[in-house]
Amino acid sequence: MKAEMVTTALDLPGYRVTRNIGIVRGIVVRSRSIVGNIGGALQTLFGGNITVYTNLCERTRTDSYEMMCAHAEANGANAILMMRYDANEIMNGVTEVICYGSAVIVEKERP
Repeated sequence: MKAEMVTTALDLPGYRVTRNIGIVRGIVVRSRSIVGNIGGALQTLFGGNITVYTNLCERTRTDSYEMMCAHAEANGANAILMMRYDANEIMNGVTEVICYGSAVIVEKERP
């Protein structure tokens, strides 16, 4: 799915919703590795951006986003409205990230 067809807004400017497919989602559960924990702990000693964790978070969000888009396409959607992320700690060091939205079929508006 093209990135411009996914939005956090309630509508997609220039398009008209012709059919609602329903809620779609992508869920990823990740844990930190021992190597990542050591690297993160060392980076905290110096302050600033902890890139080990930043990269893990970004990769997890990207994976859940891609899963959501695949779920939408598998159900025949060509756009996703009201896309959101949520995260929960399931247990110490294990986090769930979910990306979800409303899958729809849209058509370009005519002038």
